[in-house]
Amino acid sequence: MTFNAAKSVTLKIWDRASFHETLDSAVTDLSTRHNTTTCRIAVTCSGPNTFTLSVRSDEAALAAV
Repeated sequence: MTFNAAKSVTLKIWDRASFHETLDSAVTDLSTRHNTTTCRIAVTCSGPNTFTLSVRSDEAALAAV
């Protein structure tokens, strides 16, 4: 796990059996750390087996609704 900035984290997930649990746990952890809902956490595939989770801005969260 690599922290790129205060509001994002990059994960390299090798174990396909724990893929969903790992992402769910990371989303919950990031939303708790930033005192926001999990709906405001964006997950993007940034490479092979690599995912970047980041807290969306207020404008992006409202536009997605």
